[in-house]
Amino acid sequence: MVDESRETLLGNAAEIAADTDLEAQRPQSAATGNTRASNTGNIASNDPAKNSNVVREYFDNSSHPVAAFFFLAFRLGALLMYLLGSIFTDNFTLVFVITILLLAFDFWTVKNVSGRLLVGLRWWNEIQDDGSNKWSFESLPNRPSNAADSRLFWTVLYGTPVLWILFALSCIFTFKFTWLVIVVVAIVLNMANVVGYTQCDKDAKRKWASNMTAQAAFGSLTGSAGLVGKAVSSGLGKFFTTR
Repeated sequence: MVDESRETLLGNAAEIAADTDLEAQRPQSAATGNTRASNTGNIASNDPAKNSNVVREYFDNSSHPVAAFFFLAFRLGALLMYLLGSIFTDNFTLVFVITILLLAFDFWTVKNVSGRLLVGLRWWNEIQDDGSNKWSFESLPNRPSNAADSRLFWTVLYGTPVLWILFALSCIFTFKFTWLVIVVVAIVLNMANVVGYTQCDKDAKRKWASNMTAQAAFGSLTGSAGLVGKAVSSGLGKFFTTR
C-alpha cells in the first residue's frame, strides 16, 4: 500500500510539472508569434510608403514643380501612347497623330520652358542668309542650383532617347515599319534637345570659366596697383617728412 501511494504521488507531481512547463512556454510562443506578425506588417506597410515618399520628397524639394510635372507628363504620355495605344484602339492613324502631337509638345516645352527653369539653359537654331545654321545658346547669370531639378532634367533628357532607340530596334527585328516612323520622329526630336542642351551646357561652363579668369586677373591687377600706390604714398610721405 505504501509503495502504491508513493507511485501515485510521483505520477501526479510529474503531471503537474509538465502542465506548468507548457503554461510557461505558451506566453513565449505567443509573444514570438506576435513579434513576427508585427515585423511582417511593418515591412509590408513601409514599401508603399517609401515609394510615395520619394515622389513627394522630390516635388517638395523642387524649385519648379509645375515645370517638372509637364516635363515628365509629355514624355511619359508619348511613351505610353506608343506602347498601349493599340490596346484601346485599332486605329493606327489616331495613335500616330496623338503620339506625334505629344512629342511635339514635349520638344517645345523642353526647349523653351523646362530647360530654362530647371537648369537655367536655353538654345535655339537660326538659319542665316547664306542658308547655314547658327546655334545660339543662353544661360542665366545665376543658374539654378537645385540638385533635384538638375538630376531629374539630365537623367530624363539622356534616358528617353535610349528607350526610343530600343523601340526602333524592336520595330526593325519584328518588321513593323509603320510603327518605326513614329519612333524615328521621336528619336530626331529627342536627340535635337540632347545635342542642343549638351552644347549649351558646355558653352555656359566655358563662359563661367572665362569670367572667373577675368575676375581673378582683375583682382590681381587691382591688388598690385594697390601695393604700388601704398609704396608710392609711403615714399612720398617719408620724403616730405625728412625735408
